[in-house]
Amino acid sequence: MHNTPRSNRIHIGLFGKRNSGKSSLINALTNQETALVSDIAGTTTDPVYKSMEIHGIGPCVFIDTAGLDDEGELGELRVRQTLRAMERTDIALMVCTDEDVSEEVKWSSLLKDKNVPVIWILNKADNVADAEATARKIERQIGQMPLIVSAKEKFGMEDIRRSIIGKLPDETMDKGILGRLVNEGDTVMLVMPQDIQAPKGRLILPQVQTIRELLDRKCLVMSCTTDKIDAMLQALAAPPKLIITDSQVFKTVYEKKPAESRLTSFSVLFAQYKGDIDYFIEGANAIDQLTESSRVLIAEACTHAPLTEDIGREKIPNMLRKRIGKGLQIDIVAGTDFPDDLSAYNLVIHCGACMFNRKYVLHRVSQAKKQHIPMTNYGVTIAYVNGILDKIDY
Repeated sequence: MHNTPRSNRIHIGLFGKRNSGKSSLINALTNQETALVSDIAGTTTDPVYKSMEIHGIGPCVFIDTAGLDDEGELGELRVRQTLRAMERTDIALMVCTDEDVSEEVKWSSLLKDKNVPVIWILNKADNVADAEATARKIERQIGQMPLIVSAKEKFGMEDIRRSIIGKLPDETMDKGILGRLVNEGDTVMLVMPQDIQAPKGRLILPQVQTIRELLDRKCLVMSCTTDKIDAMLQALAAPPKLIITDSQVFKTVYEKKPAESRLTSFSVLFAQYKGDIDYFIEGANAIDQLTESSRVLIAEACTHAPLTEDIGREKIPNMLRKRIGKGLQIDIVAGTDFPDDLSAYNLVIHCGACMFNRKYVLHRVSQAKKQHIPMTNYGVTIAYVNGILDKIDY
């Protein structure tokens, strides 16, 4: 379970009023004391993310949210965080305990606007005089029969599990990071500069995940730093089928690669794995429309102390300003600090987003599309600026 990063897990969000038994439901589904449970309404404040592994579902994250009906100034803040949790949710469980579901219907509509499938659940059936009749009344309001369950008695958990399995997104059936780029037995060469950005004693997450998938696909994996490219190619009996490089050295690797070898980068692979690669490639064309009066937003998924060789904070801004002019305004945000209003920007450039799940990245892409703002990512940007975007694979 612990080998699967949270960003690669299906995110299952539980939504409902205070004291509807969301936390108890998580505990019953996982058969563990996963979430804090209390009879006091509003025990769950900020969303709680818990990584689990459920038979038939696989690695997943349960998101336990605050009540939709939370009150007061703090309550409004908690509800706002619940809205944010929706952006990461792949499948929603809408939990109610009686026939008054007017509030839940509003929230269900918000989830549907985000293309999140909703499973309705009538919880605490052990406390309802006629659960079947109550469920029928709810059905007349929402157009579907809610699952009748009791977290306390652990009744109906299998129905929930089967319903979740039935709504798993297609990507879990899994094209993976490499898609159709490799087959069993292919030789794949990885170029991974170990500069100041490389964490001491370990590899960065996209590299680790890519290597693991290559091994799972039974490829022959060779790796080197940028200064050892020539020596690596000479040591191989035949050119590698695919070369995957750090985007920062795209041009160098392209100039050295054998004609027979296909080329991509870790960031480009994650652009198709986590985001909308077609929109990112289209968005890269906006670079030619930028002027010194333009404004660009660079968004990083992770938060870290700025480094002198940082790709998002230093290298890409320098690359763009060298091409367009020193007056180009570039704003940088990290983590979840992504603005709702993108209208001030002429282009958004996102990192590979290895720390985010695909749903959250696509939510950001949707924001850009709705506001007609071009969006691309680090690797696609670097390939475009170096004039090799049409020569790489993804």
